[in-house]
Amino acid sequence: MKALIVGSRGQLGRGLAASAPEGMEIVGHDIDTLDITDAASVRAVVATEKPDLILNAAAYTAVDKAESEEDAAYAVNATAVGLLAEAARANNARFVHVSTDFVFDGSAGTPYAPDAETNPLGAYGRTKLAGEHMAGEDALIVRTAWVYAPTGGNFVRTMLRLMGERPEVRVVADQIGTPTWAPGLAAALWKMAGAGITGFHHYTDAGVASWYDFAVAIQEEALAAGLLNAAVPVIPIATADFRTPAKRPGYSVLDKASTFAALGGPTPHWRSNLRVMIARIRAEG
Repeated sequence: MKALIVGSRGQLGRGLAASAPEGMEIVGHDIDTLDITDAASVRAVVATEKPDLILNAAAYTAVDKAESEEDAAYAVNATAVGLLAEAARANNARFVHVSTDFVFDGSAGTPYAPDAETNPLGAYGRTKLAGEHMAGEDALIVRTAWVYAPTGGNFVRTMLRLMGERPEVRVVADQIGTPTWAPGLAAALWKMAGAGITGFHHYTDAGVASWYDFAVAIQEEALAAGLLNAAVPVIPIATADFRTPAKRPGYSVLDKASTFAALGGPTPHWRSNLRVMIARIRAEG
């Protein structure tokens, strides 16, 4: 079988390439080799490569910047998804698309089920929701949240840098969700795609945390592994004290029951995967 990974140089794209099933031929494209917002380019690449599976790990993820660049975000998060889905159907390929917890408004007090009502608060969430619709009913659409990996821009790497540079860090404590280890998400996508699963599903690590909880755990694990020389105060703050152009959901925990059933069991707790991440950074320097 042959799989086309779009967004192959991102943290999820790299995870997908690294965890591909044995015997799977991988073709990777990123922004420098494929403009996914250009219909002719997408059709040409898919027709040439003839993949059995297309995995879309590309996205416009600059949440705050999207407020002033919604057209650019829409082109990548929505229009391109429709083009990829159309090309997949034209070539009898299965299509896997990754979406986000930001399609919800965060007003719920219990985890969001895959069929829960959507109500994005900002441009990023609106464009990702539009992309879900354009993926189509025959696609596998997996919503996730708070993704991190040893490479790329993510919260863990940012916290490690700031904790090594500053006398203290201030982190929002009233936004609740769940971190997601990118290699774990990648493995789940391969398994679900291989089983022919379609429709909406949710995937994150197990457990719940605030950004503050996550930051505290990052420092503890990094100190234990010798990545940080000394602890600095981690100060919890309210969202109201950290103004950003985009509104973010206050509660975006995702209900993963259907995904766990499809995978044959729950995912590891986010703290366990964080420890794996810290160990990998230490090992790889």
